[in-house]
Amino acid sequence: MTTREDIEAAWRRIEPYIRITPTIRLNRRLLDTDAEVFLKLELTQVTGSFKPRGAFNRILSNSVPPSGVIAASGGNHGLATAYAARALGHRAEIFVPSLCSSVKQQGLRDYGAELHIAGANYDEALRASIERAQQIKALVVHAYNQPETIAGQGTCGRELDLQVPKLDSVLVAVGGGGFVAGIAAWFSGKIRVIGVEPEKCCCLWSAFQKGEPVNTAVGGIAADSLGGSRVGELAWEICRERVESVILVSDDDIRAAQRWLWRELRVVAEPGGATALAALLNGAYRPSPSERLGVLVCGGNADLSSGVF
Repeated sequence: MTTREDIEAAWRRIEPYIRITPTIRLNRRLLDTDAEVFLKLELTQVTGSFKPRGAFNRILSNSVPPSGVIAASGGNHGLATAYAARALGHRAEIFVPSLCSSVKQQGLRDYGAELHIAGANYDEALRASIERAQQIKALVVHAYNQPETIAGQGTCGRELDLQVPKLDSVLVAVGGGGFVAGIAAWFSGKIRVIGVEPEKCCCLWSAFQKGEPVNTAVGGIAADSLGGSRVGELAWEICRERVESVILVSDDDIRAAQRWLWRELRVVAEPGGATALAALLNGAYRPSPSERLGVLVCGGNADLSSGVF
């Protein structure tokens, strides 16, 4: 299980390559609550999401063969892996499903990755990437189910802890589980960690319902960033002990959170990046009056032609 020591070690490796992203305290007039709410704007991270933390830690923790690195992704993890590979002087091949947005596909090309469109969903892209990695003996950089990835994502929790001491709780969007697991590993039960998933991409919620990881359907507006069909086994080992609960939100709730971020803060978030905030705005999560609540806004690679903004 990932420890705080693993996360500290990850931070020492990746610190030269990533940004310390800002945290802002919301004016209470914006929300119908007396709680103190802090947004961690992780969407300002390099490549537009939290993903470089895990990608850099995975690559820097291993010997990379001449064939380079390979990753499967709905988009954001691929961008992070391609960016990290370029920064560290390695070649990269990225496999994405057809649902990957054109914005993210172009970003992958811009970072110099060899791009493969493989299958209709993340699982199909992952299978194709593993087969290719075995052929050319490349280093696999998994989006969420590797210890180095989870520890790297946990550095976001470490950073938030330093920026906003004495939090009571934090809301975290969930895809395959690596991000929420890393943050839960850092806080180690000292605060409440609550996962938030779209109703149409809810692998962690389903795992809690069944008591173990299970295969789930994937769909909806956040499928390219939160479209894990099954929570990672390593993430599950942490989440089942250190994540208090999982809240589900609708696509309409997510769109409303995107619009709210733009209207009130002039922040452009993609659907997955606004998912955690959606649970607060729609009332699914109601903080107590004295609560200090952190909310991760974790992705900004939005399609500006979508008509949301």
